[in-house]
Amino acid sequence: MRIGDVARCSGISVKAVRYYERIGILAAAGREPNGYRSYDADVLDRIAFTRSARAIGLSLGEIREVIAFRERGEPPCAHVQGLIARRASELTERIVELERLRADLTELAERARTLDPSACSPTSICHVIPPSH
Repeated sequence: MRIGDVARCSGISVKAVRYYERIGILAAAGREPNGYRSYDADVLDRIAFTRSARAIGLSLGEIREVIAFRERGEPPCAHVQGLIARRASELTERIVELERLRADLTELAERARTLDPSACSPTSICHVIPPSH
């Protein structure tokens, strides 16, 4: 299967296929006598896995680690479980940060409604957003 076929069948660009190969997500392609890259059909499964793993927030480096387990003949399931747990924890922390930010923005919006624009000092950029020191 040539690189254009891989791109078309997988829904990613030729550039992405080359990049995945360069960083080790995909095995190096064989070469046809004319120099064109030649991929096995299982490359599509690897790309589908990569897309699914990206969709749940794994980085390309983490995906490469998972693939390395499989290439060593080891099931990566325990490692993947750890990655998922860590990602879920990071999301929980981020949600707390976002909720805090939303509360701050709500408070700021309420404050802004009480301010008179004509009272905004020319030496400050905007008195709606107080300086933090």
